[in-house]
Amino acid sequence: MIAYEKVLIEERPDIVIVVGEVNSTVAATLAAVKLGIKVAHLEAGLRSFDRTMPEEINRLETDTLADMLWTPSPDGDENLIREGTDPDKICRVGNIMIDSLEMLRDRIEHQNVHHEIGFKKRGYCLVTLHRPSNVDAPEILGSLCDLLERISQKSPLVFPVHPRTLKNLEQNNLISQLKSAEGIRLLEPLNYIRFMSLVFNCRFVITDSGGIQEETTHPGIPCLTLRPNTERPVTIEQGSNKLCRPDELESEVKNLFKDNIKQYRQIELWDGKTADRVVDSVKSLLNVSG
Repeated sequence: MIAYEKVLIEERPDIVIVVGEVNSTVAATLAAVKLGIKVAHLEAGLRSFDRTMPEEINRLETDTLADMLWTPSPDGDENLIREGTDPDKICRVGNIMIDSLEMLRDRIEHQNVHHEIGFKKRGYCLVTLHRPSNVDAPEILGSLCDLLERISQKSPLVFPVHPRTLKNLEQNNLISQLKSAEGIRLLEPLNYIRFMSLVFNCRFVITDSGGIQEETTHPGIPCLTLRPNTERPVTIEQGSNKLCRPDELESEVKNLFKDNIKQYRQIELWDGKTADRVVDSVKSLLNVSG
């Protein structure tokens, strides 16, 4: 934060744009606001209503301080209004992550990572786990390993392992269980393009990620999210996402194997043109023409 403050003092930008909900989002916001520099928050208004999540605190702080709040979906607008935010500060621009996906779609579709690792299209399920609530407690992580092993007997699982998860699997002597399971293929973390290639071609995803809920909803890939809540409810209400507890996972997987897949519809403004709307908003905020 101190280093960024020095940059702001030297450069004196007209506006600082912060994205998401990580600690640097809040730090950059605080540094700019204290110097009287306008701040715009992209992905504003998202709420899990779970203050045990550090990201939730970061969202609340950033949205309180920012001058312009760019939301991805109607629930973001509604959350901010409910919290007493001036409606003039709210501008729905859509989902910037979908811009990235659409910009790279051709490269993603040409990767065929599933073929490289020996699977047919829709011939495997993709797994990602990294949240502390799922991977830090040995008993919970062990239970999830048992679940994945049982599910893998019905369909192969491809599991790129997050460094945090790998560390805990190794420390708790669970990694050998997954390595020895015939139906589980463990991978090192992948770059965005190669990972999204696996998403595009899988049968469904099991995850506890936030972003993957959006990245599966856009192409209509079924997603089971191992969390009690989500800051992206639009992916459930209109998309292909469903929350589930660990004790519900096997039954939800069985439903997907029966092709009992929920209907979804395209979410408004998730069209790959969010950046264009952000540029228009910046011009309006700074009274710039052209």
